[in-house]
Amino acid sequence: MSEVRKWNFEEIVTNFKFEGEFVKAEPYGFGHINDTYAIYFRKESGSTHRYILQRINHTVFKDPNQLMENISGVTSFLRKKITEAGGDPDRETLNLIPTLDNKFFYKNGDGNYWRAYIFIENACTYQVVENLNHFYNAGKAFGKFQKLLGNYPASTLHETIPNFHNTKKRYEAFLEAVKNDVKGRAASVKEEIDFVMQRASDASVLVDLLNEGKLPLRVTHNDTKFNNVMIDNATGEGVCVIDLDTVMPGLSLYDFGDSIRSGANPAAEDEKDLTKVWMDLDLYEHFTKGFLEQTGESLTPLEIEYLPFSAKIMTFECGMRFLTDYLNGDTYFKIHREEHNLDRTRTQFKMVADMEEKSEEMKRIVRKYCALV
Repeated sequence: MSEVRKWNFEEIVTNFKFEGEFVKAEPYGFGHINDTYAIYFRKESGSTHRYILQRINHTVFKDPNQLMENISGVTSFLRKKITEAGGDPDRETLNLIPTLDNKFFYKNGDGNYWRAYIFIENACTYQVVENLNHFYNAGKAFGKFQKLLGNYPASTLHETIPNFHNTKKRYEAFLEAVKNDVKGRAASVKEEIDFVMQRASDASVLVDLLNEGKLPLRVTHNDTKFNNVMIDNATGEGVCVIDLDTVMPGLSLYDFGDSIRSGANPAAEDEKDLTKVWMDLDLYEHFTKGFLEQTGESLTPLEIEYLPFSAKIMTFECGMRFLTDYLNGDTYFKIHREEHNLDRTRTQFKMVADMEEKSEEMKRIVRKYCALV
């Protein structure tokens, strides 16, 4: 059964305050976790328009009510800030469509949770950075996102995935996966396992600095892949930061580091030919410039010092998560082929090794743009 045919969209959409008559639904995007659809409606004038409809993966997000409280609170706050600054709140932040009973999600009869957003037209996401200006503008977008939320009451946010970027806990989960070896795969990935264990001490660095009060807790996105910024089709500027499921209290370093992890690699996240995978210093520099233009005045000296390391540790953590999932039988991330998670693991680890070789240059670039703030 196709993805579209297995859901009763006619029933689902009647529970939201959409405009017009429902026409069709199509799978949309490349997300690993939730199921996303573009849904089309016809207005009385005959024209059609789109919304985004998502099925929330409640296996990953175990409390959809708390998840949606976070998203509705953050998007309302952003909408107010953007309006005050003279921006376009319909394009510069996600906007939830309420249900008929004025909630922000609908639970249907089979126990699935659904939410809907305004579709941001004339902008798109990219799986791979196609030019330097795009990545500079992505840096500005993520930096602006963090800056706009600077006064948001972080204590009101729920932790939607506990210990999401707690690399120390991720390492413990990895060791457990190696020990249990439920699919008998550990022997075939000894090189990858050794790669992780050789860097075990890195896993606790940021967590320890946070726990010691040396790094400030901020409201952060926590999943700042390049494809979570919508790029305007006409201007190439970053229009809107999307995928807010992991907005939680966190470190600014998580957002910077994960952006570099996902965007400064000129190849795809699951590229099998590792000769195409490296950490592109030009891309790194352009993102760093954009990010620091927006956040530089608000970051502490220690946050700035650890920006280059954050790129390495977020890449290391992601690769470790892919490897853990592979060892556990591919139960978390969606896969589209055999050994898909292993391919993802190897691209991340190739990036880590390249970052280690280029660490001094990465530090120099951060110092260069801090001096301009």
